[in-house]
Amino acid sequence: MEVTRYDEAPPYEAPKHHECFGLRLQGLEVSKTRNFWMGLSHFLPKGGAFEDATPVEKVYFVLEGEVTVVTPEGEATLKKWDSCYLAPNESRAIENRTNSPASMLVAIPYPEPREG
Repeated sequence: MEVTRYDEAPPYEAPKHHECFGLRLQGLEVSKTRNFWMGLSHFLPKGGAFEDATPVEKVYFVLEGEVTVVTPEGEATLKKWDSCYLAPNESRAIENRTNSPASMLVAIPYPEPREG
């Protein structure tokens, strides 16, 4: 078992994000997950992520507050305990349109499984 304590989770900077503080909870430099990594994004009011797409799928799960996920097909406002799936290469932007902070779990697979 590999435990990551919230107080010890290392921060990371997510590309093309603004007014956002990210913490690595599992994977990459934190643990030996083989297929995915997990982060926690804290978005300040009016914070978010600029439009971008990645070659891997993503899952977002809102813990507190609300964020709006914008894709070319439309947008969805996710509130506490709502989640969404984004397909590989699906373009999205993230916006916290409120005056309150929002916290969101992010689960993203590695492009290729890591050696165990």
